[in-house]
Amino acid sequence: MFRKILTGSLMAALLTGTAAADTLRDALVSAYQTNPTLTAQRENLKATDANVAIARAAGRPQISGTVGLNRDLSRSGILSQSGGKGPTLSGGVDLSYPLFNGGSVKNSVRAAQTRVDAGRATLRAVEGDVFVQAVSAYMDVIRDRAIVELNQNNVKVLETNLEATRDRFQIGDLTRTDVAQSEARLQLGRSQLALAIGRATASEATYRQIVGHQPGQLAPPPPLPPLPATADEAVRIALANNPDLIAITRQATAAGYDVRVAQAGRLPTLSGVVSGTYVNNLGGGSTDIFGIQGPATGTQTTAGLNARVPLFQGGLPAARTRQAQAIEGQTLEQVVGTERAVVSTARSAFASYDAAQKAIQSNTVAVQANELALEGARAEQSVGTRTVLDVLNAEQELLQSQVALVTAKRDAYVAGFQLLNAMGQAEAQDLGLDGGPLYDPLGNYRRVAGSWSDWASDPRHNPVATRTISAQELPATPAVTPQLVPGTVLTEPVVTSGVTPQPQ
Repeated sequence: MFRKILTGSLMAALLTGTAAADTLRDALVSAYQTNPTLTAQRENLKATDANVAIARAAGRPQISGTVGLNRDLSRSGILSQSGGKGPTLSGGVDLSYPLFNGGSVKNSVRAAQTRVDAGRATLRAVEGDVFVQAVSAYMDVIRDRAIVELNQNNVKVLETNLEATRDRFQIGDLTRTDVAQSEARLQLGRSQLALAIGRATASEATYRQIVGHQPGQLAPPPPLPPLPATADEAVRIALANNPDLIAITRQATAAGYDVRVAQAGRLPTLSGVVSGTYVNNLGGGSTDIFGIQGPATGTQTTAGLNARVPLFQGGLPAARTRQAQAIEGQTLEQVVGTERAVVSTARSAFASYDAAQKAIQSNTVAVQANELALEGARAEQSVGTRTVLDVLNAEQELLQSQVALVTAKRDAYVAGFQLLNAMGQAEAQDLGLDGGPLYDPLGNYRRVAGSWSDWASDPRHNPVATRTISAQELPATPAVTPQLVPGTVLTEPVVTSGVTPQPQ
């Protein structure tokens, strides 16, 4: 029930947005459709699907044909009396059907099917991780652009302060020390602005990598759905739904089947066989010792059972069994490790979200208080009860509290989304993305897992992920050629958010 409430709330939140700007939902749709990490994982799951058909093939009939054209080069002794040297045309068909194989095929199929379940859970986990990266990149761009704007405003204020300080110095109202303090603070503000612009540019580059295009004007994100009230509740939900934990438990189950497959190597196998042979002596029939001409052609059909009973294999079955058991043991240890990680991630995300919420409240009050303090410092400085340095310090403290507030808002949103991901509730079906049909992992499985054809194949894969390079960035001899990775190169130049440093 709690998952349904979260899903409905998040879907409703993402469906709201500003039409004039890119929304978080737009970014998530783009990442879902074109992020190479996610599209590559889908192809990896297709390879896992094929393992089911590979395992099933070992329990199916095997038909083979042979054709031979032979001519004897020499004969002597009694063999010289059996007729001509040929040439002889022969052909045969063999049909073999495994009747008993110690359970290796059955357990191989079960292992492959269980690994498909694990692969689907891993795909869910990768999907959630990509969405967390997209949300983080989106919020980083919003935060860093806001910080750039705050620093730009700060530089403008400091420039005005410096001009006013110089004017008052000219009339003897202030000292050269006041002018130096104002100028130093302006240069510090310009330095902070340059660093903020650098961070904003880096955030935009990360957004471009994750989402697949350069960020435009970004709308404020929708509110997060209601989250668990306690860390214990978050952990309980995560331990039931986290896809990484589901994937590793399925892998452990599959490793148990692998042990049984290895143990089957000690047991006898039984197969039913049918074969047919045709021989044609193209040089004519053979002649016996009495000169009687025999037939030139012959056929033969046989049917029977073939049993293989291993008596001694040099310790190979035991070695394979121990190896499979050790791998199973490793996977079981990884289950515990993954469970620990899920608990840690859920608690860390909950704690980060709770701390960021408290920081938002405190920094909101701090901004309001610093605005009031700056207003008072300016008024008192105008009547001589405050110094220029007091005003500069008040301006710096206001800037710091504003930056802290913007950062806390970003941290709270990202931590909340990370908590959703840890609880297994940050996937496409939870977010209600309607940028097209969602990827269906069952479609490929139904198509390939039961296939009997030896000649079926898929066309060469063309990347679904989009390239993000621009024409200006493309070298004369790129390492990635269109023959290797077809894809459109952007024709428009890559631009940043339009933030430029203030003049020095």
